[in-house]
Amino acid sequence: MSGLMDYWQRWRRSRSQALANPAFACLWDEAPAGEYVSLDCEMSCLDPGQAEILSIAAIRIKGSRIIVSEHLKLLVKPAGQIDPASIAVHGLRHQDVQEGMAIEEALAALLHFIGPRPLVGYYLEFDLAVLNRLLKPMLGVALPNASIEVSGLFYDQMVTAHRPDVDLSLSHILQTLNLPDLPRHDPLNDALLAAMVFLKLHRQPAV
Repeated sequence: MSGLMDYWQRWRRSRSQALANPAFACLWDEAPAGEYVSLDCEMSCLDPGQAEILSIAAIRIKGSRIIVSEHLKLLVKPAGQIDPASIAVHGLRHQDVQEGMAIEEALAALLHFIGPRPLVGYYLEFDLAVLNRLLKPMLGVALPNASIEVSGLFYDQMVTAHRPDVDLSLSHILQTLNLPDLPRHDPLNDALLAAMVFLKLHRQPAV
């Protein structure tokens, strides 16, 4: 285990040395014990290679508590158009985001909010793919933060040899875990739901 930790520390140091902007060196600090950030973004389209961020929400988790008072919610003005198919999902139209922040300002605020904390989310891979593409010019490297996919945690706890197929829809996860639902595709609600799932799965044994 010590060898693995040494490798991880060396890897983090090597990535930090490639950092393009020293203002974000805090990303390579040691994460506060027991702290995480639940993250969700709404996008202009479903192509991670082209999508622009329209809104970002993040909530801090400390130990067994979701600290709703410590949250970030940002509206971002995109440079391009919003895919009508995405508008049908999240309801954000072009006119709704015209007063949003510039993406560079929003990303800087996000980085300082999350710091070195591990990230939690539902289908987080898509959000991170877009974030890392947009952050590359600012950082020179991808986000070094560990990431935790709550649908993966749910799968690991629910799958058995006799039940190999697990419904990973958020509705099913919430129902199975006896968690309340909230209106979807509001990034703050989605981040809060992911945080609730994360804490519930941390507290209960695998089946």
